[in-house]
Amino acid sequence: MLIFSNKFLSVPENPAILNTLCISKEKIGRVNDMLSPGLYEQIINTALNRELSEIPDARKSVAPIDKAEASKVLAQYLADVVQKGLENVVDNGGDISTQISLANQIVTLIQNTTQEADFAALSVDQRAEQLLALLREQDPRLAVGKTAADLSRPETSIAQSSLFTGAIHEPQMYTELKKEIISADRIDMLVSFIKWSGLRLLMDELREFTRNGGELRIITTSYMGATDVKAIEELRALPNTQIKVSYDTKRTRLHAKTYVFYRDTGFTTAYVGSSNLSNAAISSGLEWNVKVTRRDLPETIDKIAATFESYWNSSEFEYYSEDQKERLARALKAEKYFDTNNAEVYTMDIAPYSYQQEILDKLEAERAVRGYTRNLVVAATGTGKTVISALDYKRFCKQHPGKPCRLLFVAHREEILRQSLYTFRAILKDANFGELFVGSYKPESIDHLFLSIQTFNSQDFAAKTAPNFYDYIVVDEFHHAAAPTYQKLLSYYQPQILLGLTATPERMDGKNVLPYFNNRIAAEIRLPEAIDRKLLCPFQYFGVTDTVDLNTLKWTAGGYDKGELSNLYTFSGAVANRRADLVVSSLLKYVTDIDEVKGLGFCVSIEHAEFMCRYFNGRGIPSIFLTGKSSDEERKTAKGRLVSGEVRFIFVVDIYNEGVDIPEVNTVLFLRPTESLTIFLQQLGRGLRLAEDKECLTVLDFIGQANKRYNFEDKFAALLSNTTRSVTREIKDGFVSAPKGCYIQLEKKAAKYILDNIRSSIERKAGLIDRISTFEEDTNIPLTLTNFLSYYHLDARAIYGKKTTFYDLCAKAGLKEILEYPLHNSAVKILFRLSTLDSQRFICYLLEQLPQIEELQWEKLSELEQLMWKMFYSTVWERPPEKLGFLNYLEGICAFRKNEALYQETLELLTACLDGISVVGKPLDLEFPCPLDVHCTYTRTQILAALGFVEDYSISEGVKYLRRKDVDIFFTTLNKANKYYSPTTAYHDYSINEWLFHWQSQSTTSEASPTGQRYISRKKGCGYSFLFVREQKSDRYGAQPFVFLGPVYYVKHEGSRPMNITWRLEQPIPAKFLKKTNKLVVG
Repeated sequence: MLIFSNKFLSVPENPAILNTLCISKEKIGRVNDMLSPGLYEQIINTALNRELSEIPDARKSVAPIDKAEASKVLAQYLADVVQKGLENVVDNGGDISTQISLANQIVTLIQNTTQEADFAALSVDQRAEQLLALLREQDPRLAVGKTAADLSRPETSIAQSSLFTGAIHEPQMYTELKKEIISADRIDMLVSFIKWSGLRLLMDELREFTRNGGELRIITTSYMGATDVKAIEELRALPNTQIKVSYDTKRTRLHAKTYVFYRDTGFTTAYVGSSNLSNAAISSGLEWNVKVTRRDLPETIDKIAATFESYWNSSEFEYYSEDQKERLARALKAEKYFDTNNAEVYTMDIAPYSYQQEILDKLEAERAVRGYTRNLVVAATGTGKTVISALDYKRFCKQHPGKPCRLLFVAHREEILRQSLYTFRAILKDANFGELFVGSYKPESIDHLFLSIQTFNSQDFAAKTAPNFYDYIVVDEFHHAAAPTYQKLLSYYQPQILLGLTATPERMDGKNVLPYFNNRIAAEIRLPEAIDRKLLCPFQYFGVTDTVDLNTLKWTAGGYDKGELSNLYTFSGAVANRRADLVVSSLLKYVTDIDEVKGLGFCVSIEHAEFMCRYFNGRGIPSIFLTGKSSDEERKTAKGRLVSGEVRFIFVVDIYNEGVDIPEVNTVLFLRPTESLTIFLQQLGRGLRLAEDKECLTVLDFIGQANKRYNFEDKFAALLSNTTRSVTREIKDGFVSAPKGCYIQLEKKAAKYILDNIRSSIERKAGLIDRISTFEEDTNIPLTLTNFLSYYHLDARAIYGKKTTFYDLCAKAGLKEILEYPLHNSAVKILFRLSTLDSQRFICYLLEQLPQIEELQWEKLSELEQLMWKMFYSTVWERPPEKLGFLNYLEGICAFRKNEALYQETLELLTACLDGISVVGKPLDLEFPCPLDVHCTYTRTQILAALGFVEDYSISEGVKYLRRKDVDIFFTTLNKANKYYSPTTAYHDYSINEWLFHWQSQSTTSEASPTGQRYISRKKGCGYSFLFVREQKSDRYGAQPFVFLGPVYYVKHEGSRPMNITWRLEQPIPAKFLKKTNKLVVG
């Protein structure tokens, strides 16, 4: 047992003893006047507990220590306790030997408690010395009489972090970098640009470092044309040196400056701050740089290393070699002088952004899973719709080798056609691809044609081609397709693929384009991802408390009665004037300068738009309004007047905004509730276009008490980057998931209205029942589980997570008969476990075979089919058949089948799951049958059953070895802590890029152990390691399932107990999952 002198570590009776505790006397204070109010993250010890016991619960907030972070938190606390104890020893007449004795008592206690003999070797030697340096046995410096004491070392500690500010009394940055270079084993540098003036200060040390075998990696860019080609060439000439450059600075946006010096001794250091590699930055500039050491900030070093590795393995950075010199010089010149010569664009591989790849995956699922070959993509203007169509067409060509793959691209403006042809040529890397047929352009061939709709009609183009002549047709700005001019085109041709592109699928004239696409939007680009990628400008959204109560307004067909809304906002006298006055006063409150405003106001009716225009003009804010009757000339004139500053606002009716495409718009007013999420996003998108000198979009949304059926949750969820957190939580936390550079603020009453609305709608069972009871009236579509989930953008777990079934909700809404059946109490859990299935193969098999389950014979089923039924059986019963009295698995499934209501809802749920698939799963090519598909989602029980394990116990650990199949299963939870972001555990498990995954073994696994050696041996053909990941253990609905990322193969590892292993995946991670697995991606 560890014995402490009661002078410094016993439970204190005397206030003076507090000096030995983690919380100082000043911090603990007395109950009434010394315990400071505010935020803490403090372990509660005996002294603090005594103080807190006298404080009422309302005045204090305490929470359990997070299990995932407990070791770190307790170690930090003990470090302070031990330091104070050691200082106390000296204060009481002891010396360093007494301090060492106390330290060793602590080590002995740990050894006795853990029963690990290794801890005995950690006792401090009585000589009280520190090792400062060590030379290899045959180090050449020994031959010339030098010793380890002669080694150069930085002036600042390599064990304690510090800050460089350029102050006179501290070492200069470049002199420290020189010493860091010489004493490192491996170096990584990440800088926006490299100047020869700065590099030459370090060049001698870098030459010595690399000649002695040190590895140097450098990432830089052509940003602003600031890099010197000479500097890059000098670095390239160094041995053991690799350089990567980003030539696409609009895409990469690298602004970080980091120098990392890895030491095999464990004393790694890094400099992070404002200094690029230039003379001014590292020698004389007013630059701030933090020196971080692994010894006191290991998690920060881990994040730096992981982030660098992610960048290094990103396709955005390309290896620099001797033959790249001319290209670099051109790129630097283009950056410096804004050269628009794009001669090399046809030789570069253009990779999609992650959100564009996600759209491509969804298009593949629409066609492969659901058989829909007419697809509509909705995306805000400026987010790269044409790039998506070109990449999709490129994929189509790969899928049809040797075929002509004839393409017809249709748009209504010559400018769009020219830009689109350029994009297709760049994506296909073919400068001769395609021809224009518009205006004065006449094609020589029509195989790959970019055609205006006007030319199509004037040339009677359909009469000159067969209906199946074109394999792939793209119609840009598809919202125009409802017009008569497009009808011949759409009715005549029968392509293999019809792709529609639009930013505005909803039209003011009420004509719907969705029937052309099976009433489906195949994919939508989420605004947060486009904003994070700087393709759209950031927004600042202010939810203003409205003075008008809409709670009593008539609600019909899924929305407010527009006539009643218009009357309330326009003709209600004092009410309408008071509201208009609120709009003006809020505008003046939130905008920087009213004279700089270029705004759009979205109104409910022509009368409302006229009224707002009149009111604003009366308050000295020059405004105009446009309606569906406004001519093209009027719209063009209105745009010019707004851009020039002659008017501040254009008020438009509802979604009539096709003719109001003005990138310079910097303010948007939502002056009416918008029930359609699509309309809300296309209105918002009108203000998100990038424009010169436009910093951000200011959004004022006027929020009053709303009908309980009004859907606030969808609107805010669409604005947030993190879709796993509830809107309620985001409101309470201050919208921490807003896109980069964006801000969302709700006034107090507006926030209350929204929270009350969400609580009374889908967030509660009663709200679901209410929505179900009026679903057909509100939507004019049949009430089915699939339709209900699709219309309200709901995850099926939103229903089953509330401990109810869809059937029971319908029964409570008076639409079905209330039933009781044997599995009624288990139904919710069964359906919850089924609700995350997304394997097309598994779902289709169940839908086909479940209706005839009683006719199946187990022995006649293939091994693969038997495993599928084991998966389904385990999902329903979770225990082996013999433990539940069943003769076999089929008998157990037949028992499930007898619960008719549950059976029918299962079929409906499986259909909904099939409808929701957004990534096509890939079957495994193994030496044994396996029903698991890569990139599909499964529960732990389903995974084990698929591999032949149906046991009467749950496997809760993160690894499982199946010896018979020689398969290692890794169940990996990415966010191990309960909090949103935890630096302690965040960099244990994550994807480096779409092909590489960093994984940390269990803490007891050493590289020499049989388990560690088995991991190292996992190459192709040497057994299997299966990687399953989930973002967190549970979310707002309940336990999260795992996504199967497929087989992984060993690349390298670092450390032991635990081992940090880099695995290479057999299949790349789809974009949908990559943004969750790669925690280092920015935007």
